Amino acid sequence: MTRARELNENENETDVLVIGGGTGGYSTALRAASLGLKVVLAERDKVGGTCLHRGCIPSKAMLHAAELVDGIAEARERWGVRAAVESVDWPALAATRDDIVARNHRGVAGHLAHASVEVAYGSAELIGPRSARINGYGEVAARRGIVLATGSRPRMLPGLTADGRRVVTSDDALFAPGLPRSVLVLGGGAIGVEYASFHRSMGADVTLVEAADRLVPLEDVDVSRHLTRGLKRRGIDVLAEARLLDAAVGDDEVVATVRTSRGETRTVRAERLLVAVGRAPVTDGLGLAAAGLTVDDRGHVAPTDWSRLETSVPGLHVVGDLLPPPSPGLAHASFAEGLLAAETLAGLRSPAVDYAAVPRVTYSSPQTAAVGLTEAQARDAGHDVAVNTMPLTAVAKGMVHGQGGMVKVVAERGGRVLGVHLVGPHVSEMIAESQLIVGWDAEPADVALHIHAHPTLSEAVGEAFLTLAGRGLHQQP
Repeated sequence: MTRARELNENENETDVLVIGGGTGGYSTALRAASLGLKVVLAERDKVGGTCLHRGCIPSKAMLHAAELVDGIAEARERWGVRAAVESVDWPALAATRDDIVARNHRGVAGHLAHASVEVAYGSAELIGPRSARINGYGEVAARRGIVLATGSRPRMLPGLTADGRRVVTSDDALFAPGLPRSVLVLGGGAIGVEYASFHRSMGADVTLVEAADRLVPLEDVDVSRHLTRGLKRRGIDVLAEARLLDAAVGDDEVVATVRTSRGETRTVRAERLLVAVGRAPVTDGLGLAAAGLTVDDRGHVAPTDWSRLETSVPGLHVVGDLLPPPSPGLAHASFAEGLLAAETLAGLRSPAVDYAAVPRVTYSSPQTAAVGLTEAQARDAGHDVAVNTMPLTAVAKGMVHGQGGMVKVVAERGGRVLGVHLVGPHVSEMIAESQLIVGWDAEPADVALHIHAHPTLSEAVGEAFLTLAGRGLHQQP
């Protein structure tokens, strides 16, 4: 494995010290180094962080495998292709996943080495506003400042303990032994929905429990409705507005007691209980008090100046999962935050992160993708809104895929687009266009001028904007 050169004990002063080598941390380090700054990156595990080693990359690799399994079922059931999945070779599947992770890891380490970023492999503790002690390397002083990028860990419900076998968190779910025949997933946010979708594709009986009144409760209500319909159609038992009352963990199964939305008590038996109820910032052992910092009631470190991501202590900046909302705690947002923090420390005047234009994606089947305001958020903010919803099956390519879904556009009446919301196959790849539409304050008429290829799924996006612009073709206003 290519590694960045380790910190020499005599080189105890740097321009920028980054604590945490996940997406926010290593993007900060790479950008600062490209601007000519001397950078030390402290990482106590592996560069790449949760996203690369336990989250985004391995989970999406596995979801791709699930998509292949689903495709075989579709080929047989819809298209007359006499094919079947004989079995899933879990070790082979896991080996491919691990190879993808390893190659990405080598790539990140290689980028850091090429940029001459000094990587100190050890835990770091702040001992002042511009200095830290790194385990095994001594003290490091930062002339320009320090960037905190220590990430997050899964939250666990009281009374439950993850054992990596019967009770697992989102961090270790894909690394648990084998494929279970039944799974109870606690948490109907993006992570919980993705894991429910994966296990269902792999043949498991899946029960998905969400305490809120709908799945992905931060998304538009129509996104939740279409997603829930799609998951139920696949055979997933969705229990919204439900709560876990108790769980008995045995050698062979977990027996859980769940209160449903109707107040009824229900017993759910599953080989595995997967807890995906959110993530908590990692600040233990970081020495925040020594630098003059505190955390909020959710454990986040809030910046005083969001345009610089700088805390109340000058020179101390925060990126990634340590940040409270409006930062969404997404890897691609932390890339942008890392760039901003690095450029600020280099003395550049950079634009603040536009969190309203950060796309949000759930990689389940069906997928969801959104950017900007939901219809409810737009109305609550006082906008006079114009809304158009178009089924994906209203265009030919949507009929070909046969999975349902929709495009929903929320705009100011006579003005700019405020939000775009998608549900259906491949919408994670379709959201980029809408990100630009929202980020550049485009109006429906602006989008309607541009021709979308026919037949494609993205054609439904173009058609939705045509209708809002008063030029409806296949969809009438």
